[in-house]
Amino acid sequence: MAAADKALRLCAMGPAHHGQRGRQGPTSGPAYAAARCRDLPERIARGDRPAYRRRRPELVDAHRLRDGHICRALGRRVYGFYKGLVPPVLAETPKRAVKFFTFEQYKKLLALTPLSAGLALSVAGLGSGLTEAIVVNPFEVVKVSLQANRDSFTEQPSSFGQARRIINADGFGLRGLNKGLTSTLGRHGVFNMIYFGFYFNVKDGIPSSQDPTLEFMRKFAIGLTSGTISSCVNIPFDVAKSRIQGPQPVPGEIKYRTCFQSMGLVYREEGYLALYKGLVPKIMRLGPGGAVMLLVYEYVSGWLQENW
Repeated sequence: MAAADKALRLCAMGPAHHGQRGRQGPTSGPAYAAARCRDLPERIARGDRPAYRRRRPELVDAHRLRDGHICRALGRRVYGFYKGLVPPVLAETPKRAVKFFTFEQYKKLLALTPLSAGLALSVAGLGSGLTEAIVVNPFEVVKVSLQANRDSFTEQPSSFGQARRIINADGFGLRGLNKGLTSTLGRHGVFNMIYFGFYFNVKDGIPSSQDPTLEFMRKFAIGLTSGTISSCVNIPFDVAKSRIQGPQPVPGEIKYRTCFQSMGLVYREEGYLALYKGLVPKIMRLGPGGAVMLLVYEYVSGWLQENW
C-alpha cells in the first residue's frame, strides 16, 4: 500500500518531478493528475523507468557502488567480532578431553592416599586444571595476539600464520608460544579446583530427587553455582594472563612480565576492582556453560559405564 500511495503521489507531481519537459497539454492541476494516474497501470506493465534512470545511468551505477561499499564495511565490522576464533575452536575438544580425563585419573590416584574424599576431589581438579593449562596455553597466545591485531579481518594473518610469526620471533619459550604460562596455570588450576570440588561435594550433600526433571534442575543449579564461584575466584589470574599475552602499553618495552608481578602492578596503578575487569561476561559464559559441561559429563559417563 505504501508503494502504491507513493506512485500515486509521484504521478500527480507533474513532469517537472520526473524530468519530462516540453510536452503539450496541461502540466499541472486535477486534469493532468487524473490523466497521469489513468496511465499508471499501463506504464508499470510496460516497465517504464523514471527519466533520471533513462538519462543518467551513471547514477544507478553510483548507487550500486555505494551499496557495495556499505555491505563490505558492515561485513568487516561483523567479522571483527570473531577475530581469533580458530585457535579456541581447535583447542576446545582436546581441552575438554584433557580436563575430564585427567580429573578421573587424578581422582583414582588420590583415592589411594589418606586424603578425605572431598579434599581429594578438589586436588584432582587442581591437577586437571594444571594439565589443561599446559595444553591450551599456546592456543591462548595465538588467540590473544589475533584479537589484539587492529587490521581488518580480511587483512590479518591466519591462525597458523600468526603462530609461525610468534615462533620465528620468540620461539616456543616463555616469551614466545608459551608466554603467560604461569598465569594460565593459575587460571585453570584454581578454576578446576573449585569447579570440581564444589560441584561433587555439594551434590553429594544435597539429597537427590526421584523426579528426573527435578534431579536435572538440582544438578544444573549446583553446576551453575560452581562455575560462577570459580569464575569469581580465578579472574585475577585471567586479567594477568591477558596483560602478559596482549600488547604492552609501550611498544618495545615489556611492562607485564610474570603473573603476580602483573597482578601487583594492576592493583597499584588501577585499584583492586581492576583485577575483576570482565567478570560479568565471564560469568555469563562459564556459569551456564560450566553447568552444561558437568551435566553432559555425568550423563555421558553414566551411559558409557552402563552400556560399555
